[in-house]
Amino acid sequence: MSEALAAASETKELLVAPGASAAVVDVFRRQFPGRKAIVVCDPTTHRVAGESVDQRLRTAGLAEPAAYLLSDPDLYAEFRFVEQLESILRQTPAIAVAVGSGTINDLVKLASHRVDRPYLCVSTAASMDGYTAFGASITHRGAKQTFNCPAPRAVIADLEILRHAPPEMTASGYADLQAKITAGADWLIAHSLGVEPIEQRAWAIVQGGLRDALENPEGARRGEIKAIGALVEGLMLGGFAMQGTKSSRPASGAEHQFSHLWDMEHHTHHGLAPSHGFKVGLATLAITSLYEEMLKIPFERLDIDRCVSSWPDRATLESDIRRRFAATDFLDTALQETTAKHVSPDELREQLGRLVRCWPVLSKQLRAQLVPLSELRRRLKTVGAPTQAAELGLTAERLRQTFHRAYFIRRRFTVLDLAIRTQSLDRCLDSLFGPGGAWAS
Repeated sequence: MSEALAAASETKELLVAPGASAAVVDVFRRQFPGRKAIVVCDPTTHRVAGESVDQRLRTAGLAEPAAYLLSDPDLYAEFRFVEQLESILRQTPAIAVAVGSGTINDLVKLASHRVDRPYLCVSTAASMDGYTAFGASITHRGAKQTFNCPAPRAVIADLEILRHAPPEMTASGYADLQAKITAGADWLIAHSLGVEPIEQRAWAIVQGGLRDALENPEGARRGEIKAIGALVEGLMLGGFAMQGTKSSRPASGAEHQFSHLWDMEHHTHHGLAPSHGFKVGLATLAITSLYEEMLKIPFERLDIDRCVSSWPDRATLESDIRRRFAATDFLDTALQETTAKHVSPDELREQLGRLVRCWPVLSKQLRAQLVPLSELRRRLKTVGAPTQAAELGLTAERLRQTFHRAYFIRRRFTVLDLAIRTQSLDRCLDSLFGPGGAWAS
């Protein structure tokens, strides 16, 4: 953790310990000398930690405006709330202190950036990896987008607060962290095919201690300090890696494309949008099951000519996208992202030639990186996260279609790109959704 912090370009201080929120005054003075603070939270996080943080800063003479509560009952990471918070920040020179988890942090991150100010974050749950991440994931014009903006100058994670967070938030964070397994596998593919080389420092930061951080789902569910500490450190490390690369690649792969697609489709279950971690957790299972089918295929004997002859030209591809996403409000995003990664037949031939040559080595690397689907499901069930599509209100058919549709919404090269380029996706899905398959109805 100390090495990752030393390498971080934006976050200068991270405090993870029981009772860490008591140090907010000292941290604020070190990072923002001579400045005043404005606490930003929602009604729940105000009760959990925001009120005490505001009182500590106010007693020290550091909190000038009153704490600002984002109290809309439909509050989520949507651009209109960024604009709302931005208008508040433009009325004061104060530094925002975000007290909350994913939504609050992302809103404050982008709003602070838009007024050209750093900020401090006091986390209230080990629920996601975005605390220390470069960029904010915000819904704008119907599409989930990652806006470029700096990570917080400092982060305080009080383990006494985090261990008492709702268990489903901890489970969500655990599921988000477990997604780094398949994200790493996707990066191995992109690296081996010459699409996006692995940045070794970022890889080591995310993957180096990942197994240890995930080893105790039972303890995380019970709120044990040691297990929560390991979980939150793993989540913070993912953010640091994204800071270093100015990209979510180290911590995000096809499983996140599933989650973003469901966001963009405005999916709800029982009237509410499932948490990011729960969506990513289920998607990690789905992508792992695809990997297990793909690893059965002898790609060293791939018929490259057949794949190249069936590859669509740009006009055919655009027509397909318009048909698939005609009824959505993110058609333009699908067109833009897919055409950005579309290759010519000659480029495809070269890529698939590399696949044939490297598959004996790459397949071994993937098997070493991945964790069996059965074990991932056991962990998620233990920590209290969903393991079946129906738990998120998804039918088997909707999940199957997600494998196809998620490919079109991000230009990132993942196992979905490999499956489509090798004409393997439908064959694998027939097995996964057929009798006895991992996702059989």
